[in-house]
Amino acid sequence: MTCGGCARSVEKIIQKQDAASKVSVDLATGRVEAETSADPAAIAAALTAAGFPTKQAAA
Repeated sequence: MTCGGCARSVEKIIQKQDAASKVSVDLATGRVEAETSADPAAIAAALTAAGFPTKQAAA
């Protein structure tokens, strides 16, 4: 992610999977944290399809 527009797109993609999700995007690190009840694999697939490839951080 390189701009606020990218961050907003990522937030919208996650919130489309779960409207009640809480999303935090850090542009400097490219890190996204989400509190959601949605399936992580579905979110990852939606983000990757939109051009934002993912990798899950260790818990």
